[in-house]
Amino acid sequence: MLSDVEGTVLAEIDEAWIGRTLLELIAVPSVTGSAAESELQHLLAGRLERLGLDVDLWSMDLDALRAHPRFPGAEAEREEAWGLVGTTPDGGDGPTFVLQGHVDVVPPGDPDAWDGDPFVPRVTGDVVHGRGACDMKAGLVAHLAALSAIRAAGVRLRGRVGVHFVVGEEDGGLGAFGTLRRGHRGDVCVITEPTGGTLVTANAGALTFRIAVPGKAAHGSARDQGVSAIDAYVPLHRALGRLEAERNRDPHPLMADHPIPYALSVGTVRAGDWASSVPDLLVAEGRLGVRLGEDPADARAAFERCVAQTCADDPWLRDHPPTVTWPGGQFASGRLPEGHPLPGVIRGAYADAVGAGGLRECGAPYGSDLRLYAGAGIPTLQFGPGDIRVAHSARERVSLAEVVEVARTLAVTVLRAVGTK
Repeated sequence: MLSDVEGTVLAEIDEAWIGRTLLELIAVPSVTGSAAESELQHLLAGRLERLGLDVDLWSMDLDALRAHPRFPGAEAEREEAWGLVGTTPDGGDGPTFVLQGHVDVVPPGDPDAWDGDPFVPRVTGDVVHGRGACDMKAGLVAHLAALSAIRAAGVRLRGRVGVHFVVGEEDGGLGAFGTLRRGHRGDVCVITEPTGGTLVTANAGALTFRIAVPGKAAHGSARDQGVSAIDAYVPLHRALGRLEAERNRDPHPLMADHPIPYALSVGTVRAGDWASSVPDLLVAEGRLGVRLGEDPADARAAFERCVAQTCADDPWLRDHPPTVTWPGGQFASGRLPEGHPLPGVIRGAYADAVGAGGLRECGAPYGSDLRLYAGAGIPTLQFGPGDIRVAHSARERVSLAEVVEVARTLAVTVLRAVGTK
């Protein structure tokens, strides 16, 4: 049942504004580490100021963050990173509710795979297509729409809302890490990653690895005088497949819906520098899934043991062992504390604001900023518009109706969680 205040706020949800704003944000090509990523942070800072929020927009000290022992890693090259937090000026003795979302997107990939420019949003009926449509500019718009409706309704909050817009999520979580290091905190947090009508209360982790496998160079016509690094890598690749199977036995119930909850995937393989030479080096890079509750150091140790055991059984690798390093993003797992009331609050808000029920709770097999907020002691879950299965692809899209539903749900959730005066 909606209160009068909640009904008044929901009447201020502007669906046309949601559509226009989503198109505007998609048109900014905010690829991780690019100048447009910073451009979007400044654009959003202006929007938060117009909503009457106290805005903290700052240039992050990248050297200091990278030197921190808990730095989450990064893959994209960058010269700058901007943090952005807006906080409602109302509030007294109520809690602080964090609405979080990342502004960066992955590169569009092959332009021929898209139906048009990926950063020129295309609308077909109710659906908006474009890079970042669901991952996760629709989620950013849902935050802004919920806050705009609360402000337009003239509601004064007993607690506060903190809007954390962050950079660098796609390659490790630099923005969230820097935001938390700056001292921005809250009592609970909702991240509007695309969850397709579910409440994601746990994330697996993901660690980027690199294996450098040595060979012995020779002329291609005398390959018997050399050792191909490609051939040397093959037993390692098979062993990694067996390790993946072993690590996915008996997954946590929250991860049971996923065929491979903790995937071990080799994403790139590079070898050789001349067609008629036996390659003397192969470099394979990929990601290792981290199980719920598993220390990333234990996951790395299991991976390195697998490589060492394979080398011990191979005549060439025994005397010429590969080198394993861990560059790039290092995502631990994360989870909302079991029994926390936040899922129940969102379920009730969704039922009352949207007129539907059945928000199922599950875990996700990918890493996200959830684990950084949870690691800072802030109970966090993900609930947002869109389907993760089309994110990072040329099929990326989101339904405007779903963005509206999430905005309505967030508005009611905030009112019930922080209270009104």
